[in-house]
Amino acid sequence: MKAVVLNGFGAPAVMHLGEAPLPEPGRGQVRVRVMASSVNRADTVQRRGLYPPPAGESETLGLEVAGVVDALGEGVKEWRGGERVMGLVAGGGYAEYALAYAGHLMAIPEAISFEEAAAIPEVYITAYLNLFMIGQLQAGQTVLLHGGGGGVNTAAIQICRILVPESRIMVTASTAKLERVKALGAHLAIDYRQQDFAAEVKAFTQERGADLILDHIGGAYLAKNQAALAIGGRLVAIGLMGGATAEINLGLLLVKRQRIIGSVLRALPVAEKTAITNAFVDRVLPHFRRRTLLPLIHRVYPLAEVAAAHEEMEASRHFGKIVLSVAAS
Repeated sequence: MKAVVLNGFGAPAVMHLGEAPLPEPGRGQVRVRVMASSVNRADTVQRRGLYPPPAGESETLGLEVAGVVDALGEGVKEWRGGERVMGLVAGGGYAEYALAYAGHLMAIPEAISFEEAAAIPEVYITAYLNLFMIGQLQAGQTVLLHGGGGGVNTAAIQICRILVPESRIMVTASTAKLERVKALGAHLAIDYRQQDFAAEVKAFTQERGADLILDHIGGAYLAKNQAALAIGGRLVAIGLMGGATAEINLGLLLVKRQRIIGSVLRALPVAEKTAITNAFVDRVLPHFRRRTLLPLIHRVYPLAEVAAAHEEMEASRHFGKIVLSVAAS
């Protein structure tokens, strides 16, 4: 089968379209004929050799797929050949065929294309998991989202507007993306290059601070995130783009009763990821079926142009998801 192959680790040029063995589904797994996948920040980190897949998972890049059921492993009863599905994979999405656990797949709504479906699982489940299942965002609370026009951040804005329309959404973004972030639904857009986001959050909330912060920057933002949190506020850390270490103000943590929570999705046990997928299907997927929630796609690349897709992401030129059309390759 065709798949993206790495010639070592490094810049996007190490990737090319080559051949890989057809994967065989194990117990509880489904082989999906992939029609589309998409690019996630984690893919670029793995490409550089800094984020290996969990033990036993495919070394091929790609964390989500949309396609049709091709073969069933032992014990799988909930899917049938030919059904349109989308879902999370721990690796292998940049290929013509990929393996997914049956419980990590979702039926693609009738009105959703394969390219749109490929833009849903990783970022929308990540946003839902960390804002609602872990972060416990409630109506009337304020949330600060870091990440401008990235896939998780744009998904998070959309989900907040749909599930808790009474919440107040604050977003940090680059200058060029401020207006687009506000058009998507942010109540406050902060230019992280020109403004102190902690001061802006305090001013917007009349000195109260944010009830919840979703952060993929990490160490470089820890001190300001603490300053921006309200009493009893929660900081959910989902990435380390700004470094893995920082000095924490324990006095502030105690006095303001802050909670700092680390979160991952890819490496979770199969059963836990299934439970998260089921919760997402119950609460969020109906909005995609009604098309009151639509995936935000920046651009679709053929799989053969995967290097250009990675270059676009690493230059932060995108707003929403960068999708890879596998069938076209």
